[in-house]
Amino acid sequence: MKDFILPDIGEGIVECELLEWLVSEGDIIVEDQPVAEVMTDKATVQIPAMYSGTVRKLYYQAGDIAQVHKPLFAMDIEGQESSSSTDMQGRANQTEHSDTDQEQDTLGENETTHIKSDSAESDSHLETFILPDIGEGIVECELVKWLVGEGETVIEDQPVVEVMTDKALVEIPAKHNGTIVSLCYQQGDIAKVHSALFTMQVDGAKGQHQAPSQSTAEKVTTPKATSNAQTSTSADVAKINHKVLASPAVRRVAREQDIDLSNVQGSGDKGRILKCDLTQQQKEKGDDNPKAQSETHDASQRNSQGVTRVERISGIKAAMAKQMVHSVTTIPHFTVSEEIQMDALIALRAQLKDDFAEQGVKLSFMPFFIKALSMALNAFPIINSQVNADCTELTYFNDHNIGMAVDGKLGLMVPNIKGVQDMSIFDIAKRAAELIEQAREGRLKTQDLTGGTISISNIGVLGGTVATPVINHPEAAIVALGKMQRLPRFDENDNVQALNIMHVSWSGDHRIIDGATMVKFNNLWKSYIEQPMKMLSTLR
Repeated sequence: MKDFILPDIGEGIVECELLEWLVSEGDIIVEDQPVAEVMTDKATVQIPAMYSGTVRKLYYQAGDIAQVHKPLFAMDIEGQESSSSTDMQGRANQTEHSDTDQEQDTLGENETTHIKSDSAESDSHLETFILPDIGEGIVECELVKWLVGEGETVIEDQPVVEVMTDKALVEIPAKHNGTIVSLCYQQGDIAKVHSALFTMQVDGAKGQHQAPSQSTAEKVTTPKATSNAQTSTSADVAKINHKVLASPAVRRVAREQDIDLSNVQGSGDKGRILKCDLTQQQKEKGDDNPKAQSETHDASQRNSQGVTRVERISGIKAAMAKQMVHSVTTIPHFTVSEEIQMDALIALRAQLKDDFAEQGVKLSFMPFFIKALSMALNAFPIINSQVNADCTELTYFNDHNIGMAVDGKLGLMVPNIKGVQDMSIFDIAKRAAELIEQAREGRLKTQDLTGGTISISNIGVLGGTVATPVINHPEAAIVALGKMQRLPRFDENDNVQALNIMHVSWSGDHRIIDGATMVKFNNLWKSYIEQPMKMLSTLR
């Protein structure tokens, strides 16, 4: 009988609610058959069987909270029942013979050593680590880099590999203490969910067998050999316990700069190595040999001339490329541009930003754009709809899930704020700040990147003025915000005055939105921004 260990089912998830068992005790199941349905704080996930066999015991009931890395159910694996019984009988016979032999003073050294070796082997076993579900709808990921090598000792929860999906960068940890035997993929390969990722020799209860009885030890080894064995064991334990603590980014920098992390003193929590520690280490190396450093720099400059570099498009960049190609080839775009006077909004923000700051939120113009957009959508629900592929059905969304294009750590990402129609300016500002920070650190959740109904791209923060944005398929519209400029404009009396002007550019799906509708919608949205007090009349 073998326990099925609940695998990692999402970044940062340590437990889940067991919604429903899809099998019962005594049922015969096949490999990849769904066994249980669990719910995390991100999604509902079905857990498949890794082997064919018979379910023997279910460790949880519907409604219970199941822990990641803990047994979920037990099963007899098909084809292993008889071999398991044979192994158990063999171990029993072996123990019986061992007890008898230890009573005989004529036991030879080779025989004793053989018994001891068998006992140690029975305490550990080979286990294949299956790549778990790492996000809703994700069936494959790119293996960015291995954080360990074959033959290396790892401890439970130590990061083993870094993989990238089209949504996030994820570290996969070890489930047990042990030794890596083989790696099933190379860096840059595409790994399939539910396929073998690596194989490791899992440590057993070796501590119970590392100190043999005194009589046996005297027959097998001399005191000198025993001392050497204990020293070797202590060294192995020290290697495990003093595993270098460092993030993937720090490890990457260390490899690029040829720094041995085991020689670096970490200044972070629990001795964790930070980037500043590497900088200090590199500085010390450079100070030790400034002449060699100068020669290396000159040689690098000479060798870099005329060299080209080919880089594989993968992860977020590959997903964005496919998304953009699909959007422009399936959605007939049209664009409407306009300029907006920002002076009234600038004054309102100046009045509110100190109050927001006291509550720990930095107030930008974006929350006003988002809230005004939501209010305009109430009058033009067609802008918040989506059409199916053959253009026969139109789906209207009551929720205004407004996305923001962010230049994040992993590339361009468009997280969205859910249910803006029910949020205040403060709520929007707080949530926007959270999403932007998570995007820049590569920690966005799947639910933050899906379910959007309309998007905003702020090219102005980078200095852009006018753009023709590409719609974030399957949405129906997107707006690009340009930078704010102080420009001369005529008033109603033909007097020239200096105003703060921002250009905006809308792209719409011409299958369902016509030019007149888009212009009317933009005019309403614009009126809320140019006269922010007007928003109060429609706020609920």
